[in-house]
Amino acid sequence: MMANMKNEAGTSIKIGSAKDLGPFVQRFRSSQKITQADISGMANTGNRFIVELENGKETVQLKKVLDVLDTLGLEMIIQRKGDN
Repeated sequence: MMANMKNEAGTSIKIGSAKDLGPFVQRFRSSQKITQADISGMANTGNRFIVELENGKETVQLKKVLDVLDTLGLEMIIQRKGDN
């Protein structure tokens, strides 16, 4: 249920599942020329976690996801559906 994947350089992106978030993180990381090994070190997590996150694993730990997003200069914003 991916919707609104428009964020390589700007605004916002709507994520409906881990299967949406993972590929987005992978594309964003790659666009910044950061390797999986680099981001795992910078976010203080294992490479396996990065692989699982980017593959859309549904059971990844939220704290680690937030750490990876923060390390990439991204943030998660929660809003009521339809308020865009």
